[in-house]
Amino acid sequence: MQPGPRNLITDVAGLRVGNATNAQVKSGVTALVGDAPFTAAVHVMGGAPGTRETDLLAPDKLVQKVDALVLSGGSAFGLDAASGVADGLRAQGRGYQVGEARVPIVPGAILFDLLNGGDKGWKDNPYKSLGRMALDAAGGSFRLGSVGCGTGATTATLKGGLGSASVVLESGITVGALVGVNAVGAAIEGRGPRFWAGAWEMGEEFGGLGGPERTDPGYEPSLEKIAGEATTIAIVATDAALDKAQCLRMAVAAHDGMARALVPSHTPFDGDLVFGAATGQKPLPDPDWDALRIGHAAATCLARAIARGVYHATPAPADTLPTWSERFG
Repeated sequence: MQPGPRNLITDVAGLRVGNATNAQVKSGVTALVGDAPFTAAVHVMGGAPGTRETDLLAPDKLVQKVDALVLSGGSAFGLDAASGVADGLRAQGRGYQVGEARVPIVPGAILFDLLNGGDKGWKDNPYKSLGRMALDAAGGSFRLGSVGCGTGATTATLKGGLGSASVVLESGITVGALVGVNAVGAAIEGRGPRFWAGAWEMGEEFGGLGGPERTDPGYEPSLEKIAGEATTIAIVATDAALDKAQCLRMAVAAHDGMARALVPSHTPFDGDLVFGAATGQKPLPDPDWDALRIGHAAATCLARAIARGVYHATPAPADTLPTWSERFG
């Protein structure tokens, strides 16, 4: 496997990403938009999720494809971001058609960033307008770090952020990941600077420091972040022709990447969630083995994307934690 040309989820042809950021609130929204409707599923392993329209992603549900997926800050307030994306898509004539009506299908998930030093004293929920802005900004290239849903994200010891990565398999199938890193756990070993995901790094995409020097089997996680709550929310995507059940298995496999990159992960205080998405542009020559390879690639991409999100975070006024670059850069 090799990284795609951008090393972003948008290396999966037919997908675009847009970010909208409110620096005063210290929060934002990230939207993944398909040029055409795409197949999607979801798998939740954290104990405190916040979601919109995820029930319809189950393999036995009627609607088979979605128009966009939304990752937002703002805890439950951020669920309104998907409404802004849906409004914009409806204005474009997009959506699931029922008679003369069109209803854009926009599942979403949120992370908790209400205690990160930003001004949360708004009178009107800002996330619907941020969602529309993220849709309007969608394109092939986008920044990582303190932007979109990763604007005010944090981990146990450092600022979190928005991360992404991609790989191209020998078969020519592309897999990518997009993630808002906002975890109870830590992305670095001990006092750092090495990332837990370092063993999966390609090139020097997050510093080239290699994997952890050692793992302490007696390590007990800090409880400092729990009061501020958490959640790491992600999307893994491919251009392979997967159905909803296969997208679900890809999302399940991708959770391994979260566990490789964040210690601990999937805690009762995280809403850790992974969407799986497939544009269906490339057939699977060998469905069983290709599905295995795609799941492995999704886990690898997600681990790398998590480290990249933390690595690219930038400082801002009133931050409650330092960035990786402030401590080690």
